[in-house]
Amino acid sequence: MTTPDVTIIGAGLGGLTLARALHVHGIPATVYEAEPSPTARAQGGMLDIHEHDGQLALKEAGLFDEFRGLVLEGREATRILDRDGTVLFEQADDGTGGRPEVQRGELRQLLLDSLPPGTVRWGHKVGGTRTLGDGRHEVTFTDGTTLTTGLLVGADGAWSRVRPLLSDATPEYTGMSLVETYLFDSDTRHPAHAKTVGGGALFALAPGKGLGAHRESGGTLHTYVMLTEARGWFAGIDFTDSAAATARITQEFDGWAPELTALITEGETAPVLRPLNALPVGHRWDRVPGVTLLGDAAHLAIPNGEGANLAMYDGAELARAIAAHPDDIETALTEYEQAMFPRGATAAADGNQLHEVLYGDNAPHSLVDLFTGHA
Repeated sequence: MTTPDVTIIGAGLGGLTLARALHVHGIPATVYEAEPSPTARAQGGMLDIHEHDGQLALKEAGLFDEFRGLVLEGREATRILDRDGTVLFEQADDGTGGRPEVQRGELRQLLLDSLPPGTVRWGHKVGGTRTLGDGRHEVTFTDGTTLTTGLLVGADGAWSRVRPLLSDATPEYTGMSLVETYLFDSDTRHPAHAKTVGGGALFALAPGKGLGAHRESGGTLHTYVMLTEARGWFAGIDFTDSAAATARITQEFDGWAPELTALITEGETAPVLRPLNALPVGHRWDRVPGVTLLGDAAHLAIPNGEGANLAMYDGAELARAIAAHPDDIETALTEYEQAMFPRGATAAADGNQLHEVLYGDNAPHSLVDLFTGHA
């Protein structure tokens, strides 16, 4: 047997890390991505890349030094405020935190640039997949074209088109959504807001809700509003009317310090609603020859800072397993999945616990306790 060419669906961080790590091992892969180009949409905000998974993945991919060049110094600083603006906790970034921050888009571009030309096929949106038998699968794209592969990896996120080959699980709403907006060039144009947020991350929390903000590159302030409400509640807000949507969201923070609510009301971009969904904790499947999943496609969870890190680690570990068993893909996939399942379950359970710390009955003091070691 010889290693089949690897077909990866999704050019997010996990799929690209897999492709890059396979390339390091001399194993070819092709990535199919629905977006028409690498610049088709903004790639989100900052990511804290952890020593125990994301950084290990980048080392496996041979990109750790280049990654260090992307790190935004000082962004691990943290402030926790009460709703009246009182600073409850503040921690500077002394460079020893182990969770350096980078811009997601820059990290993705680093991975893209590390791949041989033509590895990523842009504008290939998957319409469906089906099993052909003997470990082979057919992928049908929305333009009507198809491909057949002996090794298919779903790295295509929450609403994966590959997942149905393995599992009938679908993400369900967690009961919380976030609304995000931005302020730009804050140090010169919005100095009061820049002072409120500080050098890194700001958390202003209460039971069931919160305001978070990150200082990104170039003085950009990225604000997240978190609200525990049913999907129907958000459906009653017309997000095409930015002013009305902003006013309605701000009502939920009535009585909060004006320097906090100003992060919402003075946002320079239209508020964007992002419902938070998750797969069941401990999601797994029986081995199906020739196909597997990584990242959110496998273990989508409540956001806890691990999503991108786990996706990259999954990609690196899958590449390692394939390289270790190049003539026995089923052994490689079994080895990978048996380690990935508990890893994803642990991260999801930890995320649920963190969610309670952030938005439970004792917020924000529960988060202060976590940072100070009193939790």
